[in-house]
Amino acid sequence: MNPPPSAAFTRYQWFVAALVGFLNFTVILDFMILSPLGAMLLEKLHITTEQFGHVVSAYAFSAGASGLLAAGFADRFDRKKLLLFFYAGFLGGTLLCALATSYAFLLGARVVTGIFGGVMSSIGMAIITDVFQPSQRGRVMGIVQTAFSASQILGLPLGLYLADRFSWHAPFLLIVSVGALAGVVILVGLRPVDSHLKAGARATNPFAHLTRTAARSEYLVGFSATVLLATGGFMLMPFGTTYLVNNVHIRMDQLPTIYLVTGVSSMIFGPLFGRLADSVGRYRVFAAGSLVTIGMVVYYTRLGVSPLWWIVALNVALFAGITARMVSSMAMTSTLPEVTDRGAYMSIASSLQQLAGGVAAFVAGLIVHQDRVTGTLERYPTIGLLVAATTLLTMLLMFRVDQVSKRLAVARAELAAPQSSALVSRAEP
Repeated sequence: MNPPPSAAFTRYQWFVAALVGFLNFTVILDFMILSPLGAMLLEKLHITTEQFGHVVSAYAFSAGASGLLAAGFADRFDRKKLLLFFYAGFLGGTLLCALATSYAFLLGARVVTGIFGGVMSSIGMAIITDVFQPSQRGRVMGIVQTAFSASQILGLPLGLYLADRFSWHAPFLLIVSVGALAGVVILVGLRPVDSHLKAGARATNPFAHLTRTAARSEYLVGFSATVLLATGGFMLMPFGTTYLVNNVHIRMDQLPTIYLVTGVSSMIFGPLFGRLADSVGRYRVFAAGSLVTIGMVVYYTRLGVSPLWWIVALNVALFAGITARMVSSMAMTSTLPEVTDRGAYMSIASSLQQLAGGVAAFVAGLIVHQDRVTGTLERYPTIGLLVAATTLLTMLLMFRVDQVSKRLAVARAELAAPQSSALVSRAEP
């Protein structure tokens, strides 16, 4: 059965999509910038690959913990106010990263950044589900997903240039600077997002709201799929640059080219796959993207010395699969929660995602080993096999998510029909 046709975006919806996308850009860039800076941090701070894995996982673990703590309260406040509070804290943590001068300082700064930044995506997703109808969410997720691409096109090359020109601290100062401007835009341009309060969400006890949302059977399958979705990126990304430089023999000055071309292609893929998800079916797009991802990951993690053009082509294909998975999965899972549960559901999902990612980064740090003489990363193909296995399992879980979301949509439509009829009857003379 084909999805119903979706309405065009209003001007304000375009603004909300662009705003949430830009906020995601800064949060994603804050996380992603660690990967290309990895080789530099290993040298400048005299840390091991295991310690670097701890730096990455520190953000994820703190983000996961704060997400769980915030979940019970996520539907009790105007989402605009929550967004401003947590974004201010995120920028403060990023500033601490810019000021770090040691491994311990950087580790603590990443914890602070994760406490606030980890909740940002869940608030943004809750706003998206409040402002956009289910039939529009494939397209809006495609737009929001371009934040990932933009961080590669604009953020990573510029961050690498600043790190090379000045120091590794400079990219974090860049994030704080542009983020402060985004905070002003939120304050001035975003309307209150409080439809969930009018539906009675505030009256619920926070702890009861958290436990009820976490235990609801329809949501559990979405939480499970979210956990597996997070593992691949957190296993591959932290050591991606070190792998390219030391194993594939890509020069540091060639990395911006890889990120630029891959990012441009991903910005095209995001809206394209979003429209496909709304027109031909979200699970079909997800399954196709997953199969591409499995094949590319297994091959990519076994590369030897390769030319730049081939690495660029492989990255474009890999991120095509990843983008298709992310856009379609976000559109599917966004249809699961009720309006009064959206904040809590998104917070729990984000928390589980971050915790799973933290475990994945920690495990990856234990598996991967760097030869101290040659700098080569060892056992990286093992990571590829683990990512392929989790991707396959996620395909099975997301099929279940798709079935549950369709069943819930039918049930909600049947519930709304008598209410609509009653309103029409009362309106007749």
